[in-house]
Amino acid sequence: MDVMGDKATLLETGRFVQPADFSESTGDLSQPMDRDETGEAAEEARQRLAAQTGDVEAMSVLGALLLRRGDLDGAEPHLRAATAAGDRAAANNLGVLLHQRGYAEDAAGWWRIAAVAGSAAAAHALGRHHRERGDEPAAEYWLRQSAEQGHALGAYALADLLEHRGDTGAEQWMRIAAERGHREAAYRLARALDRRLGPEGDVGDDHGAGAEAEQWYRQAAARGHRRAALHLGAILERRGALKEAGRWYLTSAKDGEARAACALGFLLRDAGDTESAAVWWLRAAQDGDGNAANALGALHAERGEPQTAERWYRAAMDAGDDNGAYNLGLLCAEQGRTAQAEQWYRRAAYAGHREAANALAILLLQGGDTAGAEPWFSKAAEAGSVDAAFNLGILFAGRGEEAVALRWYERAAAAGHTEAALQVGIARLRDGDEAEAERHLRCAAGGGSAEAAYRLATVLDARRPPVPAHSLGEPVHTEKSECEEWYERAASQGHRRAQVRVGMLAAARGDVVEAARWYREAAEAGSRNGAFNLGLLLAREGSDPEAAVWWTRAADAGHGRAALRLALVYARRGELAEGQRWADRAVALGPAEVSERAARLRDALREELSA
Repeated sequence: MDVMGDKATLLETGRFVQPADFSESTGDLSQPMDRDETGEAAEEARQRLAAQTGDVEAMSVLGALLLRRGDLDGAEPHLRAATAAGDRAAANNLGVLLHQRGYAEDAAGWWRIAAVAGSAAAAHALGRHHRERGDEPAAEYWLRQSAEQGHALGAYALADLLEHRGDTGAEQWMRIAAERGHREAAYRLARALDRRLGPEGDVGDDHGAGAEAEQWYRQAAARGHRRAALHLGAILERRGALKEAGRWYLTSAKDGEARAACALGFLLRDAGDTESAAVWWLRAAQDGDGNAANALGALHAERGEPQTAERWYRAAMDAGDDNGAYNLGLLCAEQGRTAQAEQWYRRAAYAGHREAANALAILLLQGGDTAGAEPWFSKAAEAGSVDAAFNLGILFAGRGEEAVALRWYERAAAAGHTEAALQVGIARLRDGDEAEAERHLRCAAGGGSAEAAYRLATVLDARRPPVPAHSLGEPVHTEKSECEEWYERAASQGHRRAQVRVGMLAAARGDVVEAARWYREAAEAGSRNGAFNLGLLLAREGSDPEAAVWWTRAADAGHGRAALRLALVYARRGELAEGQRWADRAVALGPAEVSERAARLRDALREELSA
């Protein structure tokens, strides 16, 4: 059961029936007066004169006026006189007066009299009296009498009693109370509907229940319920209606709801208004909101004010927010205060903070304490940390325990970890399970992994039928295959092998300009294959000197074929000694076919030089 969000006033309890708008059928007083002091004084004088003539209704109204003012001594004789004359509203208000004096049993006696006479307000008060004393059967009886007569507070109190007992009829009465304008009932009905949608209250899961929950939040918020305004703001924020969400957060925050002030701060920060965000975070943090204190800490850390950041992180921790200790650990780690970082990580980890446990394990691992790191990785992973599950995979893979590593990678991959999905895809490729490999590689590639995009492209590439060869420069207009699209995605992310492959595919299509662009990008990033292929392309275009520059770069990086090409270039130029030097280099670099050709060339050059 949710804690009631707003305290009820005496008038809202329904025990005190206001003297205005008499019901013709019962004589009950049900609506509060809305008069200024002068009008009220005139009304009192009028009712006093009428009461002195023996007007029972005037006695009742005068007694209610004095009771509302707090003049119990002045109200009591008028209420008793009206009650003796059979006025049930007076009997109810006499019960209120006696209850305020501390005579609960006497009050209950008068409420019973009024309730038996048909007063819904008295039945409600009597039901609450019995519930406070633990007599639930009697409480239910009288609250039901009140609710069935249309009394909103009676319906709410009955719903609360039934909900406490787990009775399925509670929602029906909560709904009736909400429909009759009871704001706490509307809020609690909305919360009950929200819980059916899941922890986030995502209206997308069940549009009907979600829409109804929103409707009741709106009703309660419109009547000044600050927690309803907070939840309504959260629903609107998830939907993307940020302007309206901000209005409700503001309403709730101004009424003193710290969580709304914090949420409003985040909304303002996301809109780029950091200064206003800080104002609301400060207000929320001063009211004990740990999340707001953490936000202030992060803001000051970004501004290069570590001491102020630390103060707010400590405030968050004091407010019971474990993120405060975790953030203190991060702050200390950034400053190189490893011992203190470990201390704060441990504090948060022992409190159950899974990311702190993962961070602590990483810190221990960096210090060489593998045995100490493993249990913290495990604890974090079991608590749901995806990063910790991935890190466990790395830990076991480093020990050569591939099967155990794969299990952790699969767990992290199932939770959406990109690099873990890549590792699972690689393992499945190694095992020959191409279908599973492709599935995981697609997940990782979709998550932004360039390596996964490249490997997925190679899998798809291997399935393609052979593409007819084209002469360089021949225009070809064919749609790109899926594998080419993945190669290009990887290439655009800076993957050098993908860049070389995209260049090769462009060359195969006859697009020399595109091929040269990708080869150059790969070569400039350090790809020896890219440099070699760019040299080939330039040589075919007649740019031998520039081709030699790129082959030299490739050969220096260990590319045997580039060294052989350079040997041939220098041999043709008549620079036999330089040609022999590059031939020696090609023999050493290989592969076997290149070594064999280079050896023959080297021997021929040697003979030429010795002739």
